[in-house]
Amino acid sequence: MNWRAIRAIVRKDLKVVIQNKGVMIPIIVLPLVFLVLLPALAALVPLLEDAPGTTLSEMAGFIEGMPAGLRDAIAGYNEAQTIVVVGLVYFLAPMYLILPLMVASVIAADSFAGEKERKTLEALLYTPTSDRELLVAKMLSAMVPAVAIAWVGLVLYSVTANVAAWSTMGRVFFPNLMWIVLAVWVAPAVAGLGLGITVLVSARAESFQEAYQLGGVVVVPILLLIVGQATGILYFSPWMVLVLGAFFWIVDVVLLSLGARRFRRSELAVGM
Repeated sequence: MNWRAIRAIVRKDLKVVIQNKGVMIPIIVLPLVFLVLLPALAALVPLLEDAPGTTLSEMAGFIEGMPAGLRDAIAGYNEAQTIVVVGLVYFLAPMYLILPLMVASVIAADSFAGEKERKTLEALLYTPTSDRELLVAKMLSAMVPAVAIAWVGLVLYSVTANVAAWSTMGRVFFPNLMWIVLAVWVAPAVAGLGLGITVLVSARAESFQEAYQLGGVVVVPILLLIVGQATGILYFSPWMVLVLGAFFWIVDVVLLSLGARRFRRSELAVGM
């Protein structure tokens, strides 16, 4: 493997991403919403006790319908603390996974189909690199930022959650073991899922928007997790998160293997 050439391609791709407002705006805005706005609002839910027509007891009744494992995990908290922990630690956990998924998908779509659209791919195809090296470089260009944003995002989310909920919790309570496993084990796997789907669709897509829209189907599994946890069908325990990550890694291997087989310079050059 020509790692010098791979690093050069990665640096070039990341420079293009930074200069592309259409790519950078969602990468900046979505993390701010999920990592700052939503946890701050969730931490303030106990204040709704003073709002007309809303009581914490009603929310507590909703929590009673949650799985027994979740009720055991929050045993010992008072009513207000229970609302905060359920919202910040459990209900928002699946939404966190949208970040690495979205970042990997957006950057991969720009790296493959975007270059074809900008007519900058031809020069790259004639560089002295193998198809395998070019594919590795393109995947790293999307995977590294996605995982970095997920891990930095965990720190930002933790600070926001602990500061916003301090008046209710009175201590640092976040992150717990489940969230650490989620960030270290599942987030990279979810980024690989978005990357794998986008690699498959980008070979035939003629533009960044087309590739990103076609790859949008990858968000469906995350939406199912959000619905499943919100309705009490499942909850994110450490063991459940470990199994979920293993499942996503297996799917990643299959998707990336298929993408590697289809990734050919001749295929990318079609339509240029």
